Amino acid sequence: MMAEDRLDAASVLPRLTTRWLARSYHWLDETDSTNRVALDLGRSGAAHGTTVVAEAQRAGRGRLGRSFFSPAYRNLYTSIVLRHPTQGTRAGTLVFAAAIAVAEAVEAELDALGKPHDALEIKWPNDVLLGGLKTSGILVETTGTEPGRFSVLGIGVNLNVEREEFPQEFRARATSLAAFLGAPVDRVGFAARLYGKLENQLERHERGGFGALRAAFEERFRMIGRRVRVSSGPASAVSDEREGVVLGIAGDGALLLRREDGGEERVLAGDVTIAKEPPS
Repeated sequence: MMAEDRLDAASVLPRLTTRWLARSYHWLDETDSTNRVALDLGRSGAAHGTTVVAEAQRAGRGRLGRSFFSPAYRNLYTSIVLRHPTQGTRAGTLVFAAAIAVAEAVEAELDALGKPHDALEIKWPNDVLLGGLKTSGILVETTGTEPGRFSVLGIGVNLNVEREEFPQEFRARATSLAAFLGAPVDRVGFAARLYGKLENQLERHERGGFGALRAAFEERFRMIGRRVRVSSGPASAVSDEREGVVLGIAGDGALLLRREDGGEERVLAGDVTIAKEPPS
């Protein structure tokens, strides 16, 4: 593996524009999970913005107990330690900041090739899609008690993996930037750009919570008017599922649904899939 293909500190740090994010940078050739490493660093007192990057993960984790496919030297797998005084009340909406930052970094790749942004969208709460297919995974884990409470924000972005390489269970709903763009992605450039976008969005979130991010999120949110099904996780029973038409996003980031009985429902967490329209 050539040095320029690695996401190590020598490659990434010279291209950073951040002030505090990723300035403490831990590179691993392989690990079980970058979130696990970052959680350990956080418990040991790692500073706000400490960043972990791995070239491969043996047990990458996604939301709702899912795994995240993590082949070596193809994508970006990173986790960041976040310590802010207000984070205890706002940790639940950190995923929106991350989704916007990933979307902005992807849009820069589209711009570089002169492609429009209309194929990109954010599916609530944090899935960045290209052509309706998932490109990334985002996971926030918060631990500890005040004043030592902190969060770890994990982000995985499919950059250069081919669609046929995905496990069968992911292939129908996932893609990579390279597969969509038809050209390889500069992983180092993408990582440095993402960290810059993420620092900006995290600072906005720190100042104003989801309200400060709402316009940027809604600009990329295309689910209004669509019928969806929401479940609490991949193993949910049918009785745990809810279905309705998306009305929009509430001021605190909740998904707003119109139920069959005409009532309105707020969804704070869950897995969203597009539901089939009922027969007319």
